Amino acid sequence: MIRNPILRGFNPDPSIVRVGEDYYIATSTFEWFPGVQIHHSRDLKNWRLLTRPLTRPSQLNMLGDPDSCGVWAPCLTHADGKFWLIFTDVKRYGRTTVGGASGASLRDFHNYLVTAETIDGPWSDPVHLNSSGFDPSLFHDDDGRKWLVNQLWDHRPGKSRFAGIVLQEYSVGEGRLVGPRKVIFEGTAIGLTEAPHLYKRDGWYYLVTAEGGTGWGHAMTMARSRRLEGPYDLHPDTYVLTARDRPHAPLQRAGHADLVDTADGETYAVYLCGRPLPNRGRCVLGRETAIQKLIWGEDGWPRTLDGSGDPTLETPAPDLPERPWPHAPIREDFDGPDLPIDFQWLRTPYPDEIFSLTARPGALRLYGRESLGSLFRQALVARRQQAMCYSAATTLDFEPEHFQQAAGLVCYYNGAKLHYLHVTHDEALGKHLRVMSCQPDSPQADSFTRPITLAAGPVELRVEVDFERLRFAFRQGRGDWTWLPEVFDASILSDEATAPGAPNFTGAFVGMACQDTAGTAAPADFDWFDYEERDYRA
Repeated sequence: MIRNPILRGFNPDPSIVRVGEDYYIATSTFEWFPGVQIHHSRDLKNWRLLTRPLTRPSQLNMLGDPDSCGVWAPCLTHADGKFWLIFTDVKRYGRTTVGGASGASLRDFHNYLVTAETIDGPWSDPVHLNSSGFDPSLFHDDDGRKWLVNQLWDHRPGKSRFAGIVLQEYSVGEGRLVGPRKVIFEGTAIGLTEAPHLYKRDGWYYLVTAEGGTGWGHAMTMARSRRLEGPYDLHPDTYVLTARDRPHAPLQRAGHADLVDTADGETYAVYLCGRPLPNRGRCVLGRETAIQKLIWGEDGWPRTLDGSGDPTLETPAPDLPERPWPHAPIREDFDGPDLPIDFQWLRTPYPDEIFSLTARPGALRLYGRESLGSLFRQALVARRQQAMCYSAATTLDFEPEHFQQAAGLVCYYNGAKLHYLHVTHDEALGKHLRVMSCQPDSPQADSFTRPITLAAGPVELRVEVDFERLRFAFRQGRGDWTWLPEVFDASILSDEATAPGAPNFTGAFVGMACQDTAGTAAPADFDWFDYEERDYRA
């Protein structure tokens, strides 16, 4: 059996492709750089993070992209001897507070195509396709023609913002879309129709979409037609896979799916899901990726194995040899020239401006930049939280000169949701340690614990997370850990902890940060970073 989710922690909007005996899944990265995560498996059960293809300023520049914007919904395919990757770079989500309203209609979505001969690149510079909506997907028809489908955004008053799925041909020779665009599917009554993927099977064109929003009402819908341009007839069960109206299902938010066939002709759906905290109903691990086997009925429609459409924690594995990957180490020592693959940073395609692995060999040096939560250049390097219970720690060598310089260990969702154990300085206390929290469900925008005076020299920082409970500790020298008395709410690091209408589509990270709002780029050195998933500690 395969245990779900297969990609734990913030890994939404999966797109899957098989090339020979290799399977690859691409997932969204939003404002985190480099863009797009690609995981690799040879048995559909064991997966490893293999690469992130959008690494250069010419491919992706997200400076100024708002929280939960940036790279949405990649589509990964393989045809004509190469890989094709389509993605959206979202520049404006459109939230406004004018008149107390939220969720403005004006938004900016730019869709691009990059290609590569091999999955680990190099990947080409992007070709701009359109900006008419998001969730683009490329379909390679068996006659050699290629077609783009995407969600169509309609900002006009009185119109549905989600205006259906639009189809347009892509010319490889001209490197652009050609011919007219046509809406081929307007969705079902639950609306919010998005995430299209096209397939061809037994003379039918099958269109998979996601509907109902990416929260508790999410669903995988399917329709089919004998003609590419439609009309498309809806699946007799309407929804192939969903947890809507199933509040006790262990996997919630199921939708945004893609299909793959094994070499033996078995069909699997990969889809995003969420695992709520048992007593808070918030998904601190963000939207994750699950997999489920489907079977084709005599009527030519796929269904889950029991026909219920319920997402499951387990699904039968294909008849393939198991190919497990080595476990990632608990400690990263930063001894190499490259950042370990589990770590990312925010927005900027110019990493040399915010960190270095060579300025102090054997350490990650962060250069203090803008404030925590800046949409431009902030020095924050972090990794995903991928378990409900974990421990993380690091050692920090940092001698701030004044209150505008700070560095430390951060548990981060976005600029409005974080807990930050940091070292700073002021003229009365000297060097000291405290926690700053930004909590969306608090009447106070940010809050601080009492300061704790530190001696000169390195300090070790630690965090323990058990479901919704988060605690910090520190020590200098080889003594015992000193635990801060406060217990912090880890559940705020979730999509669900937010004001209505705000974009919240990512997940919780833990990592290292440094600020110098005086503009002098004071450096902070982190010698190592530990991340260990574990059982619950009462």
